[in-house]
Amino acid sequence: MKTPETHRFADDGGIPNSRLPLLVYRGALPADAAAMERAFAAHGWSGGWRDGIFPFHHFHSNAHEVLGIARGEAQVMFGGPENGRILAVSAGDVVVIPAGVGHCNKSDSGDLLVVGAYPGGAGYDLRRGDPAEHAEVIESIAQVRLPEQDPVGGRDGPLRRLWSG
Repeated sequence: MKTPETHRFADDGGIPNSRLPLLVYRGALPADAAAMERAFAAHGWSGGWRDGIFPFHHFHSNAHEVLGIARGEAQVMFGGPENGRILAVSAGDVVVIPAGVGHCNKSDSGDLLVVGAYPGGAGYDLRRGDPAEHAEVIESIAQVRLPEQDPVGGRDGPLRRLWSG
């Protein structure tokens, strides 16, 4: 298994981002929604869905999220409108988004299909970066536990090493 790309983003006062890096696993899984769901579930990531990525900046303050690109490609801004960066993702890529990290679909191929899931099937909120909620979401993010397993590599995957150091 290849080491994922890591990306870090600063807090902008609305989108808090995280001390944990965003992880991008290129070509990590077959470009098949059912295969991605099985792989994620086998490593304790469930509560999944199939859809696209919202075209507005948002984040989850109470759960980490994995996105598997099952079909198509997209230009996704991670980190929020102030401190973010656009990354291209395509079929077979997997992105692990720490709680608090903003994400927004800037454009896609029209046939984009994403499989999403959460450690332990955690419920998640949808935050839009309201500065009035900043202190509250920072406190919530601090309570989110590290996943027990990497959604791609399981117990032997790099997530816990990259997120605990």
